[in-house]
Amino acid sequence: MKHIAILGSTGSIGTQALEVIEANPQLFAVSVLTAQSNVDLLIRQALKFKPLVAVIGDVQKYQILKEALAGSGIEAKAGEEALCEAVLLPQTEMVLTALVGFAGLKPTMSAIKAGKHIALANKETLVVAGDIVTALAKQHSVDILPVDSEHSAIFQCLVGEKSPVEKIYLTASGGPFRGKDFAYLSEVTRHQALKHPNWVMGAKITIDSATLMNKGLEVIEAKWLFNLSVPQIDVIVHPQSIVHSIVQFTDGSMKAQMGLPDMKLPIQYAMAYPNRVANNFKRFNFWDYPSLTFEAADTKTFRNLALAFEALEKGGNMPCIINAANEVVVAEFLKDGIGFLQMSEVIETCMAKLDYVKEPSIEDYFETDRQTRIFAQELVGAV
Repeated sequence: MKHIAILGSTGSIGTQALEVIEANPQLFAVSVLTAQSNVDLLIRQALKFKPLVAVIGDVQKYQILKEALAGSGIEAKAGEEALCEAVLLPQTEMVLTALVGFAGLKPTMSAIKAGKHIALANKETLVVAGDIVTALAKQHSVDILPVDSEHSAIFQCLVGEKSPVEKIYLTASGGPFRGKDFAYLSEVTRHQALKHPNWVMGAKITIDSATLMNKGLEVIEAKWLFNLSVPQIDVIVHPQSIVHSIVQFTDGSMKAQMGLPDMKLPIQYAMAYPNRVANNFKRFNFWDYPSLTFEAADTKTFRNLALAFEALEKGGNMPCIINAANEVVVAEFLKDGIGFLQMSEVIETCMAKLDYVKEPSIEDYFETDRQTRIFAQELVGAV
């Protein structure tokens, strides 16, 4: 029985992880559940799965959580510090980090320092501070197992391989606006952007998929997960989302991981690793997909992907800048406070104007994040 702490249990990844746990009670148990603000769902999850601790990020909702869990034997906590403390429970063997954005960095680092293996669904942790986080994981002999479908695909293709990697290809669906031009995108609404053609995800990652920023962040994450150089990483658009990513080896041979778009598969793979667990997920049928197609990503129209590659090339705190700016503009877009194309404009301005730090400390990353959010918010206000 593997005891798992789920950070962000009320989001898309968290709820699907609980479905996997519910289907495999002989393999997994829940030690910690956390949510930022959805206290009602957190309460229902806690009463059902019986973790040792439940944490609500919004301290104003602590009393609601505490009263609902009174007499259940589940300890209720609140706030960022409580979140970082909760991952330290000795019963926990793995921490599934499914928090959204920069918020995942601190608790993930706390878990690594405590020797907990990480199932990582929070790509921003490696985007922001990949050098520090991967070094910390190595120091504490902790595995970082990717939960993103693309990185899980790469990881699965590499299992058992000893040959050097020549290149990896991260696949992208192209999002809801594949093939559209600037004129079309200038009129896009948040409702249109939230309709992903293949995947059901949270609002932030769905918008990131529409702008191709999600793929850009995955490029940066892949560099740290698999110890790659920038020329070794490429992105190809694959509208059917069946081939989840590809590894090319130095002899020219290629391995791809395929399957229907279902996040429960990479979640289950990470939680059960190194074992594969039988399930009743829907199986792929070749005759339903007689044609699998691939095309180049349009980085001129979807500028965010190009910006992410630029940030990775420059290194230092530049990926931290791009991540913080993106979190601000996506939040504003979801409130109709900024247009679809203006998101890239704000991000690019932040990259050009904010202080560059070549070899940042963890304190530099936190300060970069703070300054970028302030500046990005000022830019949005001036639009």
